[in-house]
Amino acid sequence: MSLIDQLMDKLQRHPKRVVFPEGSDPRIIQTARQFATRRCGVPVLLGDRGEIKDRARRLDIRLDGIRIMEPERSDDFELFRPMVDSHPRYASLPDAEKRALLLDRHNFGAFMLASGRVDAFVGGATASSSSGLRSLFRIIPREEGFRTASSMLILDQEKREFGFGGLLFLADCGVIPNPDADQLADIAVTTADIAAHLTNEPPRVAMLSFATHSSRLGLPMLEKIREARDIARERAAARGIEIEIDGELQLDAALDPVVAEQKGVAGSPVAGRANVLIFPDLNSGNIASKMIQVVAGARTYGQIITGLSRPCAEISRGAHAYDIFGTAVITACQAIERSFLFGTGKTATS
Repeated sequence: MSLIDQLMDKLQRHPKRVVFPEGSDPRIIQTARQFATRRCGVPVLLGDRGEIKDRARRLDIRLDGIRIMEPERSDDFELFRPMVDSHPRYASLPDAEKRALLLDRHNFGAFMLASGRVDAFVGGATASSSSGLRSLFRIIPREEGFRTASSMLILDQEKREFGFGGLLFLADCGVIPNPDADQLADIAVTTADIAAHLTNEPPRVAMLSFATHSSRLGLPMLEKIREARDIARERAAARGIEIEIDGELQLDAALDPVVAEQKGVAGSPVAGRANVLIFPDLNSGNIASKMIQVVAGARTYGQIITGLSRPCAEISRGAHAYDIFGTAVITACQAIERSFLFGTGKTATS
């Protein structure tokens, strides 16, 4: 059973509300129909009601079970005004600019998420990643104990011997161009924590590099990875997060046990068995993830935003409806307490 099928089963018992700021995009309307039909929860589409209804009619898509909101006509508009007035970045803005800020659907959706009016946020279908992320990073608080917000991709591919039975968690592939050691450590721990939340399996984190346990000392790019590894171990231990972290590791040594043995790192708890891959910079992470998608045709979900206190995602403008649906399922499941996902807790409701 695929990751999305497994998580859908959880959502059907613990349904959630997901807001989509680009509510009139055909792929979003298709995603919302799937989300409602499969009883995953309530999709909330932001946008012009007439435009959304007209587009759904032309697509022959029913809108029952789907909530449509026009920010300027919503009761929540005035509810969010005090939040804007008290926000450190926005408090000094003139009233007209505050109103314009709330009329931006990415901002409105982010305030819905911050206030608990919805459980998860999926944006980016028509906006550039920088503009969509700006709303989330400014409005949604950081996860307690972390200063870095970044992103990850979930790769679902056919070779089940790799990762979590074919699942690999890749970070950071979309946000921070050149993270320092402290940021890289945050990226590693927050990504591993989400991986554990979604799979209930122990994360094995590989801090990737062009070298494997190299004897070369003083090379800044390697020293950064080693420092990040040590910080991440301390940070995970302090938070009681059970993960294994090793680096620096080349990609083949991280994933292939034969190569790990050949390179003398078979005794590592991570080498040859990694399921969370942390790239040293955005160049390597983004290039690797795009190549996997284009050349291998593997299914990818995300970008899932990490390091924020509430679940959200910023998808690619080129994403297909199925990928968006999968991303929505993943972010919604992040809003389910882990004891309900894999324990014996009572049914949770939104």
